[in-house]
Amino acid sequence: MSTALTTAKTSEEVGTTVLKKALDLSASTASALIAAAAPAPTPVARQPAHVGQNIDTTA
Repeated sequence: MSTALTTAKTSEEVGTTVLKKALDLSASTASALIAAAAPAPTPVARQPAHVGQNIDTTA
């Protein structure tokens, strides 16, 4: 019984270690993808600067 408990504990520790490494790898990959993404282009104003600043609430 002692051997079975030791084996189970070791198996659990190995599984936890593998899970932590997989999570670290996923975080690293996500960070690399975010860093590689191109920044969003700045919007180009198609309207004059004064358009859209006032709202007609009586209509």
